[in-house]
Amino acid sequence: MLQQLVWSNELDIERIVDKYGNMLFRMCLVILCNENDAEDVVQDTFITYLTKSPPFNDSEHEKAWLITIATNRCKNMRRYNIIRKHMDINDLQLYCKDDENYGLIEHLMRLPNKHKVVLLLYYVEGYKVDEIAKILAITTSAVKKRLQRGRELIRERYRKENEI
Repeated sequence: MLQQLVWSNELDIERIVDKYGNMLFRMCLVILCNENDAEDVVQDTFITYLTKSPPFNDSEHEKAWLITIATNRCKNMRRYNIIRKHMDINDLQLYCKDDENYGLIEHLMRLPNKHKVVLLLYYVEGYKVDEIAKILAITTSAVKKRLQRGRELIRERYRKENEI
């Protein structure tokens, strides 16, 4: 009986790592700007999943739960690792799927944390405003305002970089 439970857990963790591992790593890397910290947070998120083994309504609920745990862990890590050296922006090119998105990732990493998380969830992960509000435990108007302000910040920085 115990061996069946262990086997079931191994299959379950393998499934979630395959399904959500890359997405969580990219999100944590953008938030933390440090590869090692991002790996630690993702690993810690999966350990929390194993130890808590919460019941989920569906795969979207499971994904939202994992994102919530990972973003909270990132916030905690940023509080305690402010003095650590961050990853060079140019190293991010290794983690981008294509060169087209490299500029966007670079601009996202330079945003304040509250804006980059919302933009990442909205544009990269495809969540709707009300879903993001639930995940981050903020109001929908706060999500909309952060999206608006984040887009403005990216636009301003892009204009400044491309002025002649």
